[in-house]
Amino acid sequence: MIPDTKIVTGSKDPRGVSLPVDGMGMAPVLKAESEQESLATRLLRDYDAGSSFFFASPKRTMLARGVFATVPHAGGTNSLEGLPARVAAVLDASREAAHDIPVAVGAVPFDGRVEAQLVVPMTLQRAGPLVFDAASPAQLPLASRYTMRPVPEPAAYLDGVAAALKLMQEGPLRKVVLSRSLHLDTATPIDLRQLLHNLARRNPHGYTFAVDLPPHEDAAPGAGRRTLIGASPELLVSRSGLQVIANPLAGSAARSPDPVEDQARAARLMTSPKDLHEHAVVIDAVAEALRPYCKSLDVPKGPSLVSTQTMWHLSSRIQGELKDPSITSLTLALAMHPTPAVCGHPTELAHEAIGHIEPFQRGYYTGTVGWCDANGDGQWAVTIRCAEADANSLRLFAGAGVVVGSTPEAELAETEAKFRTMLQAMGLGAGVQP
Repeated sequence: MIPDTKIVTGSKDPRGVSLPVDGMGMAPVLKAESEQESLATRLLRDYDAGSSFFFASPKRTMLARGVFATVPHAGGTNSLEGLPARVAAVLDASREAAHDIPVAVGAVPFDGRVEAQLVVPMTLQRAGPLVFDAASPAQLPLASRYTMRPVPEPAAYLDGVAAALKLMQEGPLRKVVLSRSLHLDTATPIDLRQLLHNLARRNPHGYTFAVDLPPHEDAAPGAGRRTLIGASPELLVSRSGLQVIANPLAGSAARSPDPVEDQARAARLMTSPKDLHEHAVVIDAVAEALRPYCKSLDVPKGPSLVSTQTMWHLSSRIQGELKDPSITSLTLALAMHPTPAVCGHPTELAHEAIGHIEPFQRGYYTGTVGWCDANGDGQWAVTIRCAEADANSLRLFAGAGVVVGSTPEAELAETEAKFRTMLQAMGLGAGVQP
């Protein structure tokens, strides 16, 4: 039984638009390219924490404002159970209420202990890709005075990786992803719009996002909302009509500022038995999750390399054609989630190990963020290279996949490299030891 939907009506922002969709489920690019670049930049500039949803992919930019309808929480012990049906009900009810933007946007958590945060926005604007002027001056640092506390401490993380390796030696666990967090407090309020700009500028080939979250359950009365903000390199799944694309990443190496060493690291990653094994585990699981929904599925024979400013990754682009047009992008996302790239394999054993070893609840980290429209089209990115932010603090996250052949020291170093996506966007990259 689908819970009653909550429709909240109000006046529409005249800047909101509802347009037909193109082959990727987004508004067609109708204006000249230079105008589209300008519009995409304006959407980034117009982001306002607390009342907006921002999502930028390599080809499209989206800014949603306000709340027309809220997807109801499930109650019970698993918030993800029945979520696609609840979203579909809210989208149908919104359309019946003459709302002309039937799209749900927001974030899905790592597991069902936390509620998904999905809404139908009051207004929605779309544009082409973000393009930045390489000659423009670099952005100023966002934090000059701060304190930073790792959870767990590096030594405890090393012990956790060692414990995971012992579990693999003694049983059927093949991979577990262990994460760390950094609690960063600043002396002055964090400018989330500027942080989002810095992340987008450094992430032109990935997925930059900002999502409103409610205050923590134990927050003081009157506490402000939180923001989930980040720059993910990884597409979980996209759906456009019957076409499906997934692009899992697994197997990583930190970039080097020295060009020769950087290329050497990339070459070593492509031939690393440990990383190729880790990648294969992920690809097999993603393909297995998608096959029941697809009448055809193209899985590459081997990975390719992709890079961010801080990391090299092994990547495989999986493409398929759906059997049934009623299968939505969110249904596909939840069928795949959590992939071994963020949890491990087998999933239940890896999830159990994470619960025993990690000293915090992940919340929305390693969940998925994106959108799904009433036709079922949508795009969902893996929620990594991210932080939960409030007025004067950030809680950063980073993880590493532990498999047979891993060493605790190497996995710790990988998390330190991954933290630098957020730290550099804060102007804290040089000389900071996570």
